[in-house]
Amino acid sequence: MTDWLEYLPTLLMGVRVTLWITFSGLLLGLLIALLLTWILEQKVPLLAQLAEGYLLLFTGTPLLVQIFLIYYGPAQFDWLKASWAWQYLREPGFCIVLALGLNAGAYTCRLFKGALDAVPKGEILACRALGMNAWQTLSIKLRHAGRRVIPAYSNEVILVLKGSSLASTITIMDIMGLAQRLNAQTYDTLVVFALAGLIYLVLNGTLTLLFRLLERRALVFQTQG
Repeated sequence: MTDWLEYLPTLLMGVRVTLWITFSGLLLGLLIALLLTWILEQKVPLLAQLAEGYLLLFTGTPLLVQIFLIYYGPAQFDWLKASWAWQYLREPGFCIVLALGLNAGAYTCRLFKGALDAVPKGEILACRALGMNAWQTLSIKLRHAGRRVIPAYSNEVILVLKGSSLASTITIMDIMGLAQRLNAQTYDTLVVFALAGLIYLVLNGTLTLLFRLLERRALVFQTQG
């Protein structure tokens, strides 16, 4: 019990870093997903093919590989190291957020597109009959797709939070990074990582509860609408 109390303050120092990485990656992923969803919905020539290629790349390869390529890859190019972008690409915090955002953007786009495709075509035809433009029609579809998106998106948020633990592989001192350092110092593997897992469990449980409340509010809003 004493060991748990000794390790807990150190591991809790990583919670702020973990949450910052998670929500920054989610925000970037959400922006990317909205853009890709619009491109796929409008079937923009060439851009739609590029978007499909993007989705295939980031949903078909492991997140850890993507992190390593983004963090270690640019250092292989002298012209890139000499550019303005190197001041960002050399920072592990920027790279992990970029990797999580690109990855989450692909999976979130799949969620949004699937929810939009599930909207009855009769509603789309009604929008066109009323003379609504593409943006207005898309907003109507998003409203009806929202009920399907929220439960699925909550799972994506949880996956991004768990995926943020890979930040420790590029020297970031999040929960897992601090757990690995404590383990190297104490060799108390079972206690250290069990406590780290418990912290992730509490964070995931809290996020799940918040999304359940959001889902209920969205359901009430749609019923009233």
